[in-house]
Amino acid sequence: MSTKIILYQFDKDSPKTDWRIVDDVVMGGKSSGNFYINNAGNGVFEGFVSLENNGGFSSVRYRKTFQIQSQKIIRIQLKGDGCKYQFRVKANSNDRHSYIGEFQTSGEWEIIEIELTKMYPAFRGRTLSIPNFDKDQIEELAFLIGNKKEQGFHLEIKSIQLL
Repeated sequence: MSTKIILYQFDKDSPKTDWRIVDDVVMGGKSSGNFYINNAGNGVFEGFVSLENNGGFSSVRYRKTFQIQSQKIIRIQLKGDGCKYQFRVKANSNDRHSYIGEFQTSGEWEIIEIELTKMYPAFRGRTLSIPNFDKDQIEELAFLIGNKKEQGFHLEIKSIQLL
């Protein structure tokens, strides 16, 4: 039986500076994301995705190294807004590509589970022809929204675990 690893547990004392926003403005786009800790102690990623100037995404990222032993599943407790999101990991924070697991939110509190081996590699929206996630560590966690449409978004996150 594998041991549970808490990748991030939000609470009222969580420093919002642990997480950083990366929007399409790095490529000339106009999307705007924001991240904060709300009164309930949850992390909130919200903003607006714009398609202006070939934009179309907003993300929030957290860097810390976690060793994977026998864990196989990412479990996230969250409340979305009905939008589709990506949860992303990098095995090495210097990698250009990420491994992606997509999920649809329901507008209610829910548990999302993503199998590590089903997380596919991609770079700038293109799937790469290398194997799915098969590494022994994670150095970066991220949430991204980029559904090829202009939209507001609001994602509230309570915890991220590795099972």
